[in-house]
Amino acid sequence: MRKVLVVDDHAHIREVITFALRRAGYEVATASDGLEALRRIERDAPELVVLDVLMPEMDGLEVCRALRGGSAPGGRNLPILFLSSKDDEVDRIVGLELGADDYIVKPFSPRELVARVKAHFRRLDSLEDAAGETVVAGALAIDTATQTATLAGCPVSLTRTEFGLLLTLARHPGRVLSRDALMNGAYAGHRIVSDRTIDSHMRRLRAKLRQGGSDPIRTVHGVGFRLVPSS
Repeated sequence: MRKVLVVDDHAHIREVITFALRRAGYEVATASDGLEALRRIERDAPELVVLDVLMPEMDGLEVCRALRGGSAPGGRNLPILFLSSKDDEVDRIVGLELGADDYIVKPFSPRELVARVKAHFRRLDSLEDAAGETVVAGALAIDTATQTATLAGCPVSLTRTEFGLLLTLARHPGRVLSRDALMNGAYAGHRIVSDRTIDSHMRRLRAKLRQGGSDPIRTVHGVGFRLVPSS
């Protein structure tokens, strides 16, 4: 049974989400603030976090920074679904650029939230089904068994979504992939996300690759992206 951690400072919202997820067959743990969330993540090892943005003690953005920065065990690759009353585009972009995998605005439909959670787990299942495959494109090597990547021998720390995007590009080296193609390759169930969402994840992915020494991804304006293998 997949385990989900629900983090929100409003008890009623926690109860609604918990009920919907348990009815869908998930094991659910809860936390009421960011500090408790980090403790539960370390102790219970959830496989996905539904994380409110505005909370006391430590807000969702700070929790996301801590997880993606590596200060919490297992946090670098843990799927994060932000839940927020802030619906401006800039707020979504900030959340995604911090490393969140998805962003849902309050008020929300419990059915939609469950559908998003299911989509993320389908993507994880598809990556696990491909376990054992090693994809090499020039200096880039991707191990689907461990869901890790190296560039010129240097490890690149990626979120699940970034890993899916990079794997999709690496499987088609030199080919220009549209945002729709990247979306279909990196998101389970052909879930629709906006171009801005794809672009936000790609900016973060390319910044991480540059930290590894180079960026083999090229932007083809008005079309999409392609990976140019280098030795």
